Amino acid sequence: MKTDTYWLEHAWLDAFVEPGVAVEVTGDRITAVRKDVDAPPPGATVLRGLTVPGLANAHSHAFHRALRGTVQVGSGTFWTWREVMYSVADRLTPETYHALARAVYAEMALAGITTVGEFHYLHHGPGGTPYSDPNAMGEALIQAASDAGVRITLLDTAYVASGLLDEQRGKPPNRHQLRFSDGTAEAWAERASLLKDRDHARIGAAIHSVRAVPAGQLGVVAEWAAARQAPLHVHLSEQTAENEACQAVHGRTPTRLLADHGVLGPRTTGVHNTHLTDEDIALLGGTATGTCMCPTTERDLADGIGPAVRLQRAGSPLSLGSDSHAVIDILEEARAMELNERLRSHTRGHWTAAALLRAATADGHAALGWADAGVLEPGALADLTTIALDSVRTAGPVPRLAAETAVFAATSADVRHTVVGGRHVVRDGTHTSVENVPSALAEAVAALRD
Repeated sequence: MKTDTYWLEHAWLDAFVEPGVAVEVTGDRITAVRKDVDAPPPGATVLRGLTVPGLANAHSHAFHRALRGTVQVGSGTFWTWREVMYSVADRLTPETYHALARAVYAEMALAGITTVGEFHYLHHGPGGTPYSDPNAMGEALIQAASDAGVRITLLDTAYVASGLLDEQRGKPPNRHQLRFSDGTAEAWAERASLLKDRDHARIGAAIHSVRAVPAGQLGVVAEWAAARQAPLHVHLSEQTAENEACQAVHGRTPTRLLADHGVLGPRTTGVHNTHLTDEDIALLGGTATGTCMCPTTERDLADGIGPAVRLQRAGSPLSLGSDSHAVIDILEEARAMELNERLRSHTRGHWTAAALLRAATADGHAALGWADAGVLEPGALADLTTIALDSVRTAGPVPRLAAETAVFAATSADVRHTVVGGRHVVRDGTHTSVENVPSALAEAVAALRD
């Protein structure tokens, strides 16, 4: 098998920036990492700038990309935003979803993202009628990721109710949500079991929220994920209204409800984890349940600032996601997590640049079931992201501060190269397989308009 060499002008290794690093790749794996290589070896592919492990986007709803701009008009709330989201979901087909997701995942590749966690709940046709292939929509997403050259964890999502009624029952789905619902968690598990892993794709599970899965059915989803050792994600306490409804029906917080039904644990990630009690934080940390923060969406929807510092100190690993894709920029998500905490606490320096990069790489991949990605070391998947150090945003600082420069000054526009499994997906800022990504996005979004 052929071995290729990448010469990294600067590389982020073991939380430090190292100059002149040669990375040897055989197949899709890193086989050697050599420091102090002052010049590119003969035949090496040169990556100038700062190269970090590929970035992980741990929480995505691909079709929400069609909302960008539209939902920024006027004011409104999370709940009015949701109505606009439904109107887009109503118009998607497997074909239009593939076209949109392919363009969205190509945008992610341009932003240095090598793996996406797709929180997928748009399962069926209009009115809830299953497609001839009951996983046609999920398969469209898996194919879209392949076409865009990125890895995907399809977090197939149980969404069977529109709200809480009692321990066993939820309110029936509304007319929009019929496309999301399998009727019961057992029917969800039967359909999700038809999905299979492949080289670029892994299958995980998700509970949309405690609003959307009745308490008595939570264990079905948790057991399905446990039997497969698959990642399990859940929207958790994103809105205060969710907490209030859970207290009214179950007499406990959503976090306690999930704990009581066996959902929490080291393969589980709570998305947002915004409005938590002290007990909630202790439960999440004590069970090593992860936290995926999505600051650009949380601020866009006025959700609030989650207690990320306290969660991490309690034992909850942090990852990052772009969620609704108000922007797609994991560097901005990392930066925003720190800056949000500064605004709330009136103090600086809650995370180092290295800690934020770890959330964006190794810990993000671990949350998605790719423990063999997110690091630059032998045996790891050969996923690389190179950030320019000579743009108007990044020029000036000395190279040893390149990690700080990347996290606190760079944007997705500064990504120059993205390598996935040893394959150059983005070269010099251009996608190598999706021609004209802006046009692909514009056409895919236009197809969903009235």
